[in-house]
Amino acid sequence: MAKKSAKNHVMSSQHRKRKSVKISNKISLLELLKILESNRHSIIINLKHLQANYQRKGVKRVPGYRDIKGNIIKPWLTTQYIDNGEYVGMGSFELNQNTANINMLITRKVRLIKTEDQTPIGEVAGLLVNELNSFNNYTIVSEGEVNVKSLQVKISNKKTFDLLKAKGVLANEEYDFRCEYTIRLDNLPLVSSDRRYSSIEGVFYQLAEAKVLTSIISALLKKESDIFVPEQLEELRKHYLSKNLNLNFPTTNEYISIKQALARQNIDTRVSYKIDIGSREILNLGKLHSANKFLDRMYEVYHKVTGEIISKPSFDLMFDENIGFRHKQLSSRIKITPVDEFMKPIFDDFLGLDNNGIVARILSKIDADNLVQFLQEQRDGQSVNKNALIETLFSANARLEEFTSAIYQEKISPLVLYIGSTGLLPKKMKAKAITAEELATKYPCLQFSKDEKEGIFFLIGNSIISVYATKEYYSKQTAAMVEK
Repeated sequence: MAKKSAKNHVMSSQHRKRKSVKISNKISLLELLKILESNRHSIIINLKHLQANYQRKGVKRVPGYRDIKGNIIKPWLTTQYIDNGEYVGMGSFELNQNTANINMLITRKVRLIKTEDQTPIGEVAGLLVNELNSFNNYTIVSEGEVNVKSLQVKISNKKTFDLLKAKGVLANEEYDFRCEYTIRLDNLPLVSSDRRYSSIEGVFYQLAEAKVLTSIISALLKKESDIFVPEQLEELRKHYLSKNLNLNFPTTNEYISIKQALARQNIDTRVSYKIDIGSREILNLGKLHSANKFLDRMYEVYHKVTGEIISKPSFDLMFDENIGFRHKQLSSRIKITPVDEFMKPIFDDFLGLDNNGIVARILSKIDADNLVQFLQEQRDGQSVNKNALIETLFSANARLEEFTSAIYQEKISPLVLYIGSTGLLPKKMKAKAITAEELATKYPCLQFSKDEKEGIFFLIGNSIISVYATKEYYSKQTAAMVEK
């Protein structure tokens, strides 16, 4: 399938007539999914019906890894579902951050068993693991189109039934907890025609600051836990469990050669439209460096006693009192970009090389002032309790992620869904579509990927909305091939 330009997908009213948007008195699909999620404890889904009518939207992966000969080596453990019934609990729904997708996350109970003889594993690292959570994602809406046409459910609470009936998504039936009801998803408008979309002015830099600080803290905590000792973490890793006790099996593609898989028609390609927000200096959040990459780019990490320069610096070295950080003497080959200029003050403040207050300002938004106190004590050369600091860092990171998630769910993801499903900007966002070439002429510091160069862009105040197409691969399958 040839990749389409985003120019053919989204145009301003000055370039074409506004696409006809269905105006309906029906509840929107987005509103319905919120109701289903908020009442999920009284709704169960017919899983077999869902799987039989589901079309995978990505490339299927199989457990294991490939050796040097390309053979798949399976993990020594696998899982076995505890709930083998026909029904599962209603899942939770999440809007994607930069595509017009909505995913439903279903949680099922599993036990760990040995692959070789099916022997169950009952204890790992001093913890009972007789029941673990397994998470399965189903794409309900893909690229602005409904991918799951209907859900078959049972409802245990009459108030929930009455609410859904009042919203017009159930037929004129009487309530019966024994009865299975069909909730159609494909006959509803995806988004409400009268929804008000929040202003995105200033939102990009809020997200960017939070992302940089989250990246720093995550890199710092990569090998740490506020619950387990290192030996327990190693035991968990051997059993494919994360420090949050989530299953983390290695997986690989079913095929070795993507060209061969395409030739054999095991996989195919489709167009995915990415919708990002950015600023006049930084096109989108994807341009930001990871914490350790930026540390290596701009800083020198050294041993305070020996003076030895650490060749592969990483943030977790910050816990070592003998390790110091300083600015690197940059070569003439390194070109300073707006991304560098944005990230450096945050890094300088966190590392104690400057006291510009930017980290304290970010943390104050999430009520994490205790971490500010720890960082100030380190800057002043005071001894800091490592365990207390690690616990504070985990708490701050969780709050940063909640802060970021709230911004996406309230301001960004609904806008992405609207643009991706209608091909339009909301009526109150007046902007002319321009090309990457026109945008680069206006703001030459912006950096574009190959796909972004074929996109279109909208200037909304000091913000930029990007729409561009990418090529995605997916597994071709029959309904029977959906993982059960």
